[in-house]
Amino acid sequence: MPLLRLTDVSIAFGVHPLLDHAQLQLDCGERVGLVGRNGEGKSTLLKILSGEILPDSGELWRQGGLKTALLAQAPTLPEQGTIYDAVADALGEIGHWIAEYHRLSERLTSDGDGDLRPLERLQHQLESHDGWNLRQRVETVLSRLGLPEDKPTAGLSGGWQRRVALAQALVLEPDVLLLDEPTNHLDLDAILWLEEHLLQFPGAILLITHDRAFLQRVATRIVDLDRGRLTSWTGRYDDFVRRKAAALEEESRHNAEFDKKLAEEEVWIRQGIKARRTRNEGRVRALKKLREERQARRERQGTARLALDQAERSGKLVMEAENISLAFDDHPVVRDFSTSVMRGDRIGLIGPNGAGKTTLVRLLLGELPPDSGSVRLGTNLKVAYFDQLRAQLDPEQTLVEAVGDGQEWITIGEQRTHVLSYLGNFLFSPARARSPVKSLSGGEQNRALLARLFSQPCNVLVLDEPTNDLDIETLELLEELLAEFQGTVLLVSHDRAFLDRVVTSTFVFEGDGRIAEYVGGYSDWVQQRTPAIAPGVVAPATTAPIPERSRPRKKLSYREQRELEELPAEIERLETQRAELTALINAPEFYRREQAEVQRTLDELKALETRLETSFERWGELESRLSGDESDRA
Repeated sequence: MPLLRLTDVSIAFGVHPLLDHAQLQLDCGERVGLVGRNGEGKSTLLKILSGEILPDSGELWRQGGLKTALLAQAPTLPEQGTIYDAVADALGEIGHWIAEYHRLSERLTSDGDGDLRPLERLQHQLESHDGWNLRQRVETVLSRLGLPEDKPTAGLSGGWQRRVALAQALVLEPDVLLLDEPTNHLDLDAILWLEEHLLQFPGAILLITHDRAFLQRVATRIVDLDRGRLTSWTGRYDDFVRRKAAALEEESRHNAEFDKKLAEEEVWIRQGIKARRTRNEGRVRALKKLREERQARRERQGTARLALDQAERSGKLVMEAENISLAFDDHPVVRDFSTSVMRGDRIGLIGPNGAGKTTLVRLLLGELPPDSGSVRLGTNLKVAYFDQLRAQLDPEQTLVEAVGDGQEWITIGEQRTHVLSYLGNFLFSPARARSPVKSLSGGEQNRALLARLFSQPCNVLVLDEPTNDLDIETLELLEELLAEFQGTVLLVSHDRAFLDRVVTSTFVFEGDGRIAEYVGGYSDWVQQRTPAIAPGVVAPATTAPIPERSRPRKKLSYREQRELEELPAEIERLETQRAELTALINAPEFYRREQAEVQRTLDELKALETRLETSFERWGELESRLSGDESDRA
């Protein structure tokens, strides 16, 4: 049964329309994932469906009495009152009664006396309007999203505001739930609860998310917003990925054939008077139509070109912690934790919000002294830090100023690049690059922070929730970049797919300051973890635990096994290149060339020698760990 429908809806805020005669129908019981690149207009579409903004043209039909709830990217909360008040008030007048009853009850509990008559009056009103069930709903949502009910809404960070706004949307239980990045700033416990909640939701859901694991589990249909057009794809997200890739390949083939035909017709018309004497007016009209069609074609936005400015290699040991502990106000954050982080390790940190993941990173980097134990740092460390709060970006600066530190030129590796050209690699047009940071969307600000981060030479990358607000395509490029990074990565993330694709081991906060180390990413942890862990860290079914701390560091993950299999071929390829360069350099005429060309070739050989040395070291390390693992099994 259709709940709402878009017919020929268009809206534009610039040269190209965000929606171009878009069609969409949302039926009861559907859970639709809306995908598309940053800036395509996904959030705008949700605002149209909620009635917050009107389209330029077209029709929005809604079933009579339809109730919708929207989680926006930048929600607005009341400046007065508590989180409990804000969530309860979303229910209207009954919500006001619930919030007032909560306040009076808390005051009565703390004071021990008071006038009971207002409480009795509210109690009677709640009983006659199903208020107790609604009150239970409010408190369940607050609890499962980890929201401190008596915390004032004034001064909440952007992340906390989004969590409160999500609670407001969920507590309404509307007919249509519109969610814009609902998993941002949620920990794994809350994300998994939200998945289950949405799977049981009786109405219709339209959601935007970069969390591919969430999308795969929740969505029953994918709607793709691409260059102003909406295309519906039945099935799960993984089906969409395969079919979309095939469709883009077919589009590319068709465009190539079209452009070839247009070029041939342009050659014909340029033959001049001889061609016109044929009086083939039909062919001339056809050419005019081809030109119009080509002019109207909207090309896909280019792909971001991400590259890291890698510093000289660090020492083999990056950091080592021995029995470190830290507590705040007698609350243990880290308890008796030991680890060794080696060059090339990519470590994910998993745990509920507030568990101490960022604190552990600061301890390991030597920025925070432990209460007991010791931390030893390796040599030649150059650390680059991605801050989820984006504190490194001044909102009043332009993007060019923020990334270039006020300079028009920056040096990436040995290449001097204009800031505008560099930002173009991150899909910022010159006009957008000159805009103030505060005018950028959440996804654009994260891309800006990545641009600033990657311009700094580093061999240790610390990434604190880097995936928030990024589109899926940029996420996949970031995954590839990190997989090729020769340095060390510490990654704080609740994105399960991202963890699986990037990290080689995980530090998991299991409650009361205890941190366990596991080989592999999120899925590997799920298979290895102990059945009983502290509340707040939730995962699907488990297998037997690995009690010894040393075992996970010995066993090879699936990704490392693949790396070990591929290294011999990579070493052979590098040795071939080295032999070719050596032969070139040993030739008598080599040093008669331009000095700059000679130096480039010598530098290339030096870099090749370094890569070959690194590959041999990595091969030996993986081989020794594999041998140790096999001897254990024997």
